[in-house]
Amino acid sequence: MNYTLMHKNIEVVDIEINESAVAITDVGMVHNLAHVPLGVQSMKGGIALDEMNDWLKGRSIPSNRAGIRNLYMRLGRESTAHLILKCFALSLSDHYWIRPWNSDVQWSQINFFQNDFSRDVGEMLFGREPADKKNISLMSPDNTSEGWLKKRWLIIDGKRVLAKGGTDPWKQEPYNEVIASAIMRRLGITHVPYTLMFDSGDPLSLCENFLSPETELVSAWKVFHSQSMRDLDADYSHLLRCCGELGIPNVVAEIDKMLTLDYIIANEDRHFNNFGFIRNAETLEWLGLAPIFDCGTSLWHNSLEIGTPRKCQPFKENHEEQFNLVSDLSWFDIGALKGAESEIEAIFSQSHVIDETRSKLIAKIILKRAEFVEERKLELVKLKATTIEELTLPREAAVRAEDLPRDKSRGVGA
Repeated sequence: MNYTLMHKNIEVVDIEINESAVAITDVGMVHNLAHVPLGVQSMKGGIALDEMNDWLKGRSIPSNRAGIRNLYMRLGRESTAHLILKCFALSLSDHYWIRPWNSDVQWSQINFFQNDFSRDVGEMLFGREPADKKNISLMSPDNTSEGWLKKRWLIIDGKRVLAKGGTDPWKQEPYNEVIASAIMRRLGITHVPYTLMFDSGDPLSLCENFLSPETELVSAWKVFHSQSMRDLDADYSHLLRCCGELGIPNVVAEIDKMLTLDYIIANEDRHFNNFGFIRNAETLEWLGLAPIFDCGTSLWHNSLEIGTPRKCQPFKENHEEQFNLVSDLSWFDIGALKGAESEIEAIFSQSHVIDETRSKLIAKIILKRAEFVEERKLELVKLKATTIEELTLPREAAVRAEDLPRDKSRGVGA
C-alpha cells in the first residue's frame, strides 16, 4: 500500500509498504528532503531504503518489553510491528506519521499531543482486559513507545503522562526515577520531574511528556549517525562533532551535567536512545539537549552488592573513566545536597520490599560519590589555575631587549 511520510503538515516522501511484513519496499518521490528523519539519507544525498526500514521498525514496541506476552495473547499475534499501521505510526516523541494515499486525514485531527487516544493497548500491556473486548481500538501512542520496562501513556488532567513500572526483586526503578529527579532538582540540572503512584500495590513512576505540538525529540543515536565516523574519533568526540555540524547549542556543558549525575547514581543504561536533543519540528531549529530522563536503571537496582562498580554507557564502560570526560564542574554545589540522605530514605520508605538497611546504604553511597565529584571539582580548579599560570609565566618572565647585555660587535642581545 502507498503512503506519504508526513512531518506534521509537511509532505516528506512517498513510500510503499508491504503491510503483511510491515516493511517499506520502495521509496518514491521526495517532497521535502530537509524534513526526512535524521539519519536516513544515503551517502549520495537521497534516501536509503534500508535506513528507512530501520526507522520504521524502530517505532514498534520492542520484543523484550515487559508484559508483551499479554499483548500477543490478546491480539493473537507474535509481533507488534503491525500496530504501527493501526495508529498512522504516530508517536508522542516526534511529529512524523504516515498517511495513506487514499486518505485526506490531517495532523490536527489525529495527533496524540492534542487528541484523545485509546487505553486498550496500555491495558493489555499491563495484563488487563480492554474495557470493550469486542471493539478494541489500537489508536494509541503505546504502539510506538520504546524501552523494555512495562509502560503506558495516560492522560491525567489533560496532560500526557508516561507511567513506567519496575522489575523484581525490588521493583526499584520507579523509586530511582524519583530520587534522580530530586538530586537534579537540588543541583539545578534540567530534567524531567518524576513522581510515584501505585497500581495494585506495584510502584509506577510518572512523568509528564516534556515535548509539545511544536517540539520533538531526536535521539542521540540518530545524531550520532548523522555523520560518518572518522578513524581516530572516539564516540564522545564524534557525537560532539555531529552536534557541531548540526548546530546544536550548549552541548558540552549539558552533557557534563548528565555524566556527573550518571556517576553519582551509577546509571547503567544511558545508551544513545536514553538521551537526545530537542528541535522545532517546523523550523528544524535545534534547541539543545533534552531534559534528562530515564534514570531508573541505576542505584544497584537489581544487586545486593551496593557500591560495587557497575558498567555504564554510552561513551565508556567504566563510570570513573566516563566521568573523566567532564571538563567543567564549576556549576556543581555539594552544599545543595545537604539533607538529601533523608529525602532519599523517605522516597524508599514507600516501598514494601526495600528495607531500611538497603535504603540507608544507597543514600550513603550517593553522598559518597557526590563527595568524589566535589574533589574532582577542586582538582579541575587547580588544573585550570596551573594552566593559566603556565600560559602567563613566559610573558611575565620575559626579559626586555633593552635589559640584555650589549655586544657592540654583534648587535643587540647577541
